[in-house]
Amino acid sequence: MKRTERSRNLILDAAGEAFRELGFANTSMEEIATRAGLTRKTVYNLFSSKEEIALRLIARVEAGDVIYRVRMEANEDVLELLERVFLDSAGWCLANPSLARLALAPTERPSLEPPSDRASFQRLVRDILVLGQQQGVIRKDDDPNFMSLVLLGIYGQAMLTALSGGPFSEDDIRHLIRIVIEGIGEQSPPSSK
Repeated sequence: MKRTERSRNLILDAAGEAFRELGFANTSMEEIATRAGLTRKTVYNLFSSKEEIALRLIARVEAGDVIYRVRMEANEDVLELLERVFLDSAGWCLANPSLARLALAPTERPSLEPPSDRASFQRLVRDILVLGQQQGVIRKDDDPNFMSLVLLGIYGQAMLTALSGGPFSEDDIRHLIRIVIEGIGEQSPPSSK
């Protein structure tokens, strides 16, 4: 591994630890540099700000969707897969509240189409919904991009509430998914009388 890449990883690891312990607002670039065993100048040469570092940490988590994609390839039950994805995400959010707040309340309005240049939670959820349409458990009469934004918006608000000290358990996540899926789930044809 190149020295630069090794330094970037040291910085990201140190920042993740500092954000968890001190919170995003209370973590300085100096703190990150000290924890990484590097100079502040080196940190600034590799990252322009702690916001950039935080966004890289979030992108690092989003890129870890391989395990879910393997399960999608195996054509697993979409509802169980969505539940697992959101339970895992909630666990990460609760363990990394500073980063979760940044990820859940982005400064830019999300677009209907997930970013094409990188892995994203939005793309993963959208792709699971597409699989659900193929399996016949997610409605086919609506755009999976739109449905994923709706699902992520509701989930994001629920997680922000949990991060503010509100109750949020695994049962709450399952309940949330059930309610939303009933809204985007495949509709039974109306019975003719």
